[in-house]
Amino acid sequence: MAMTAKAFKYGDDINTDYIISGKYKFKSADMEAMAVHAMEDLDPDYYSKVKPDGGFLVAGTNFGMGSSREQAPLVLIHSNTKAVLAKSFARIFYRNAINTGLLVVECDTDLIADGDELSLDLEAGVLKNLTQGTEIPFPPLPPVMAQLLADGGLAAHFRKHGGFAV
Repeated sequence: MAMTAKAFKYGDDINTDYIISGKYKFKSADMEAMAVHAMEDLDPDYYSKVKPDGGFLVAGTNFGMGSSREQAPLVLIHSNTKAVLAKSFARIFYRNAINTGLLVVECDTDLIADGDELSLDLEAGVLKNLTQGTEIPFPPLPPVMAQLLADGGLAAHFRKHGGFAV
């Protein structure tokens, strides 16, 4: 399965307060309402740019550092972010992303520019930069994580299978 989208590129050390500011975390449990504030401290127009057609959030190292709240990956899902591509992720964000159904891919993002058109093929383990004509290989997700994502996250997986079956 391949998906294509535009790259929205940011830097290193994007913490969860940049993904969804702490000033919104306790005002609502409505992820659709909170999604309009996704990434707004770094890019006030992120939601309006990504929501219509979807996009790939591209970052450097240590994406998602900070708190362990699940709102960060959830607001990205509700903002129509198709996947987060980064050189590395904070481990708790990575697990929260998989558990909530947000696709995260560790890969070299140096050759991706903001606005590049990308095609992500999870099964082949390759990210194609259609704008620059380059390919970036990445290790495939472990089967259990791929299944959780296919089912829509951990809770959806449990509802579908009546437990933790892979």
